[in-house]
Amino acid sequence: MSQTLFEKIWDAHLVKALPDGTFLIYIDRIFLHERTGSIALQSLAEDGRSVRHPEKVFCTMDHIVDTFPGRGDETVMPSGKDFIQATRKEAKNAGITLFDIGDENQGIAHVISPEQGIIQPGMTLVCPDSHTCTQGALGAAAWGIGSSEAEHAMATQTLRINKPKLMRVYFKGKLGTGVTAKDMILHLIGKYGAHGGAGHAIEFAGPAVRALSVEGRMTLCNMAVEFAAFTGLVASDEKTIDYLKSKAYAPSGAQWQQAVDYWRTLVTDDDAEFDEELIIDCDEIEPTVTWGTSPQHTCSIGGQVPALSSLANENARTAAKRALEYQGLSAGDAVLGLKIGNAFIGSCTNSRLEDLRYAAKILAGRKVAKGVKAICVPGSQQVKASAEKEGLDIIFKAAGFEWRESGCSMCFFAGGEHFGAKERVVSTSNRNFESRQGPATRTHLASPATVAASAVNGYISDPRDFLESGL
Repeated sequence: MSQTLFEKIWDAHLVKALPDGTFLIYIDRIFLHERTGSIALQSLAEDGRSVRHPEKVFCTMDHIVDTFPGRGDETVMPSGKDFIQATRKEAKNAGITLFDIGDENQGIAHVISPEQGIIQPGMTLVCPDSHTCTQGALGAAAWGIGSSEAEHAMATQTLRINKPKLMRVYFKGKLGTGVTAKDMILHLIGKYGAHGGAGHAIEFAGPAVRALSVEGRMTLCNMAVEFAAFTGLVASDEKTIDYLKSKAYAPSGAQWQQAVDYWRTLVTDDDAEFDEELIIDCDEIEPTVTWGTSPQHTCSIGGQVPALSSLANENARTAAKRALEYQGLSAGDAVLGLKIGNAFIGSCTNSRLEDLRYAAKILAGRKVAKGVKAICVPGSQQVKASAEKEGLDIIFKAAGFEWRESGCSMCFFAGGEHFGAKERVVSTSNRNFESRQGPATRTHLASPATVAASAVNGYISDPRDFLESGL
């Protein structure tokens, strides 16, 4: 019987169909972070349970840790030190792998898991973070969970879940100059709405997806959750295999070839059926930016804030009206040319080496506009080291960007570092909700190229104006 990629992974991990209609699924890898990791580990221990397979559980310091050079356990976030030290203690007690402050492999969970080869095609992975779906880019099933679910997964190596419906999003054609994976996913969400993928496991496919690097595919899958999807994934191919070769946790020796042979079977069969299929023509996609307070509030870089009357229903109009009031905008306003006060390059969406290269291509030989605070936060210490080896840090710093240590940083505000009230920031992060990057901060989501171009001009700008040979 023909199967989709997700069905193949599901069947390989199905432990039992339960009487209530849910399913017990085997979990290959569990990832924790310091914001909730210590709580889950402490609760598990207090209940008299141990981690079933410590070698399959990993933890990193990414959410709360500061990203300033010379950082330690102290944080801008009140009580952040307590979270960090508690996580360190509980991780040691449980015998799990911890990527601690000062570790050369520390970084954002969804950046370091792929770069270490912890996630591999055909695996299941869970983490108490909604953007865990990022890791589906390597042909895996990865999704976000809550702390109590993390406890259950650590104790039993299983989880009870509902089986999602299946969707394929097919990107046909070729991306134009200055158009990236970030523009692809923002275009999709803008076209079909933030609930367009609700209840579905989404496979991203088509020639434009095949043409993306593995890092680009991670950006695409990262924001599947902003489309309300259960997860997003891309079938593995030779790019995936080359990416994983020689990674720290990847198979080696004879097991490598065995793994590769299996990975090559993890593709959707030609006549497999999906519950829904969407087709996106890449000729329609331009550099894209958000104007409101939802990832669905998007327009092309040369577009305008839509008229409220053009929106689908009263709920959408009410939400858009509130968003415009919050953002200090009006229907019909052009996004191109909006003055900004801040530029942020980082987050699990766009903080990998490829992202920094995109931005550096625009920043080289240029300066950040006067009055703009610009920050670059590499997604991992490995990304940071690789960028520095290429001299990208020199380009960023010469342009006027702050060059940070790895972590989630100002992707989200949790009482620590943040941008100011009513300050406008163009950001490579994944959420532009109210106060997401600081109390009353106004966020516009965009690609690294768009953020870099905007930082140089001091207003939201088209990256294609800076590019002659594409990205």
